[in-house]
Amino acid sequence: MAESGKSVSGPVRRFDFDTAEIGEELGSYEYTMTEEQFKHFRDSVSFSDALFPTVAVKHDATAMRMKYPVDGGVNARQVMEYFNPPKPGMKIKVTAKLIEKYIRRDKPYIAIQATATDEKGNLIERTTTYQMRKTEEVGKKWGEQ
Repeated sequence: MAESGKSVSGPVRRFDFDTAEIGEELGSYEYTMTEEQFKHFRDSVSFSDALFPTVAVKHDATAMRMKYPVDGGVNARQVMEYFNPPKPGMKIKVTAKLIEKYIRRDKPYIAIQATATDEKGNLIERTTTYQMRKTEEVGKKWGEQ
């Protein structure tokens, strides 16, 4: 869905928890919300009045992939905040950054926050995703398979 985008800091590289800095900018991009996207989203959720098809774009994950290749992460929590519903034909700008990193139960976690605004700068939505970055640990509490 992104019409234009760029990596914020040059060449794409693997995410490194130890060197990652809080406040680090991830990818930013813009796209235009189409009537077709509204229809497809509303059909997929079986709700003809759904207001925020932007949730389907996964702003946080898209921005993270723009800077770092897909190298894994398990969503531990997600907070979605909705402000001003987009309209078909509206140009949407997405920016994202790393807002937190911490260790819990010997596992590294990060928080990515993506913000979507319209062409006038009005806030559409803000997504904060918390990920556990040590994916090989998933399932261990249930035993190796």
